[in-house]
Amino acid sequence: MKRIDAHAPVRIDLAGGWTDVPPYTHDVGGEVVNVAINIYAHANLEVDSDGILTVSYRCDAPVGSGLGTTGAINVALMAAISNSEDAEEKAYQFEALLGNTGGRQDQWAAKCGGFNHLMFIGDAVEELPFDPPRSAKFWLHKHLIVANTGIPHVSGDLHKNIWKKYVEKDPGVIDGLMKIRMAARKMAQGLDQDRRDLVVEAFSEVCEGVDALDPALHDPFRSVVEPMLQSRDIMGWKALGAGGGGCVAMLCAPNRQDSVKAICEDAGWSILDWDYDEIGLVVNAN
Repeated sequence: MKRIDAHAPVRIDLAGGWTDVPPYTHDVGGEVVNVAINIYAHANLEVDSDGILTVSYRCDAPVGSGLGTTGAINVALMAAISNSEDAEEKAYQFEALLGNTGGRQDQWAAKCGGFNHLMFIGDAVEELPFDPPRSAKFWLHKHLIVANTGIPHVSGDLHKNIWKKYVEKDPGVIDGLMKIRMAARKMAQGLDQDRRDLVVEAFSEVCEGVDALDPALHDPFRSVVEPMLQSRDIMGWKALGAGGGGCVAMLCAPNRQDSVKAICEDAGWSILDWDYDEIGLVVNAN
């Protein structure tokens, strides 16, 4: 029996998500900063002695969590079926065939692992050199709390609504996308230079940009998160992925992590235990 196992990490999108999606990548060009984490999508391919092929896949995070699970699943799946070369682009094209209107950041994070600063120009992806210092990584891991609200959403449906307004030249959407794009550049600068103030500013600007796209994308989180912002338990927050449900990321103020976790758990949200993934896609053949 031949067996191929592949696994690929999901990601936390820190800034720039939405701008990696066509047609914006063709009209303006997108920019995203994200980081792969140690929660994985798995795919397995088996061929038995009779030549019968069986493929299975799963993810350690629920689909709709806002962590790029679908992209990670399909990267692992494409790598198991063919090989790791261009698995990220194959995954994106596979999703496009299924009618997914999302972008490419999830697949690239799943393939590459680690911190990613990505430019999206047309259908091309440029990986910019990006390796934040250890002090910045340590600070982010200590202060960034990710909570899963358990509120389901379908990111494809959310994307269709936003891009319909973009094509209609809705000024709020156009301005919001540019604010999100520029926040990615500030996020990259903040992490690269260990400037925590810039990281906090970038989070806030992403939040403002997403609200300009559609306030409903953040509405499921507001009743819990905004009081913590006003009390200064957190310094900034944003929906992960398309929003409208799934996970929310919060930058805690110093020594407020326990308080923030307790508030989230009281709201029925589960706290994600995460760390960095530095490797990305792994394929093993037996």
